[in-house]
Amino acid sequence: MVSGHIFMAMSLDGFVARADHALDWLTKQKTDGEDHGYEAFVAEIDGLVMGSGTFRTVLSFETWPYEKPVVVMSHSITEADIPAALRASVRISKLSPAALMASLQSEGWQRAYVDGGQIVHSFLKEGLIADMTVTIIPILIGEGRRMFGKIAQDIDLEMVSSSSYASGFVQTRYKIG
Repeated sequence: MVSGHIFMAMSLDGFVARADHALDWLTKQKTDGEDHGYEAFVAEIDGLVMGSGTFRTVLSFETWPYEKPVVVMSHSITEADIPAALRASVRISKLSPAALMASLQSEGWQRAYVDGGQIVHSFLKEGLIADMTVTIIPILIGEGRRMFGKIAQDIDLEMVSSSSYASGFVQTRYKIG
């Protein structure tokens, strides 16, 4: 099966975005050119799986940030919602997480970057995440979209590494189970 991998930032109070999906609190952070491992992470994945909220947020960026294929899991977005310039690399899926991963495997994918709070939660719930890298950003935003929601049972994590940066970011990588 294709393995799912998470690389996300969250505020110190546990939010990945504001309630309206805005990332202004994240994009204003000064990193002074620090490499937090994102480019190396992306180099090892075959493509991205994200939810509709994340897709809509990324569409608002000045430029499309992904060179790899993107699958948007959504029951509300249609192919018509994908800008013409992205139709060759972005597609919509209404499959369940497990069915999508099986489909991606049949296409030759081995590693998928899973992005977006609700999508991350659903993939974790189904046991489809192999590891996650979480970067804590030194800001409190008070409310928004949580990275992790309610879970039916504990999910054991094994810390693989932890790093701190001059920017105040703290990044921890965990292996699932």
